[in-house]
Amino acid sequence: MNSQKTGTVVFITGAFVTNHCWDQWKSYFDSKGYKTLAPAWPHKDASADELRKKHPDQNIGLARLRLNAVIEYYANIIRNCDEKPIVIGHSLGGLITQVLVNQDLPAAGVAIHSVPPLGVVPYEPSFLRATWKSLGLFTSSDTTYLMSFKDWQYAFVNGLPKDKQKATYETYTIPESKRVIRDGLTGAAKVDFKKPHPPLLLISGSDDKIIPAHLNERNYQKYKKNGSVLDYKEFPGRNHFVLGLENWKEEAHYILDWIARNQRELASSS
Repeated sequence: MNSQKTGTVVFITGAFVTNHCWDQWKSYFDSKGYKTLAPAWPHKDASADELRKKHPDQNIGLARLRLNAVIEYYANIIRNCDEKPIVIGHSLGGLITQVLVNQDLPAAGVAIHSVPPLGVVPYEPSFLRATWKSLGLFTSSDTTYLMSFKDWQYAFVNGLPKDKQKATYETYTIPESKRVIRDGLTGAAKVDFKKPHPPLLLISGSDDKIIPAHLNERNYQKYKKNGSVLDYKEFPGRNHFVLGLENWKEEAHYILDWIARNQRELASSS
């Protein structure tokens, strides 16, 4: 591997949405010379329309998917890369990124609006309102959960015009495993905050309701300052649909600059 640059990026998708939310990001990072991958979760490698047609009980594989299995799936993708990649995850994909960084698997990690690991208590009312339905309490865990348009408006695309909210809902929203969401409250979501780790950047947005900025900041503050590269950045005016907002390149450019600033540490992690 070139010791001056880690050239591979693995994008990790969050819950409720298709991996095509990364399409613009892949093209942008490809244009900057990176080799990029944005694999779908297990049982999600189909169009949003196809996956919705299988909801609620025709995709038993997805319904029975567990968070540990998703983490291991991405861990194997990382292990099969020619070099240790940079991992960039959004929402639950941000949590998975933090777990993988804790396992010392990638060269670096970027967690965008990350679901907090175990031990960071999400007491914010907007988080509870945006997520409690997806737990599917008192419903069968052998059926999938599909976020309603009304909940999508509140949790992901608040502040956007209604036609944009509707278009993004139809393009990206897909059924989800209730078991994966519930596992976010278990040891599967555990991170050792005291352990030295590869470079890690946490990004938040001021207008995110499902993962409020101060929840992201508490996530960042939970890490012990032990000499590992650890950074935090809040962007104004960003909701949870940050990957698809018109100004998404500002985050992407910031990440590229952060990677460039930390190439020495990335090389030593590889």
